[in-house]
Amino acid sequence: MELQKRITNDMQAAMRSGDRVRRDTLRLVLAAVKQVEVDQLITLDDQQILTVLQKEAKKRQEAIADFCTAGRSGDADGERAELLIIQEYLPAQATKEEINTRATAIINEQGLHGPRAIGPVMKQLMGEFEGRADGRMVNQVVRELLTA
Repeated sequence: MELQKRITNDMQAAMRSGDRVRRDTLRLVLAAVKQVEVDQLITLDDQQILTVLQKEAKKRQEAIADFCTAGRSGDADGERAELLIIQEYLPAQATKEEINTRATAIINEQGLHGPRAIGPVMKQLMGEFEGRADGRMVNQVVRELLTA
């Protein structure tokens, strides 16, 4: 609940300062949180709000890719601005090197090899890096290590 209060306070500060992009982005985030609460008839805790924030960030990333493919750089810039604001509330993302180091350690500890080991390694890594790493990047690192 602390995170939701922080977002609300930041939105109110953006309203006072006239920062329209920040205000509108935070309104969209709060609306997404409220929608999940209404749909599931629950009050979200901070971890669940982080999950909503991650989904919103992923939507922006996909929109940026789509706009760039379509040659609409102005729209992509707007999505990038929103993404930067959303990322302020997310935990710091793990680097590829961090993931690689931890994946190598797991593979060596458990003596795993070959493509069949991707699942168990992915499961453990995603548990450790929950909310801090993109699943596609983790999968790419694990595949490179196990198929090399």
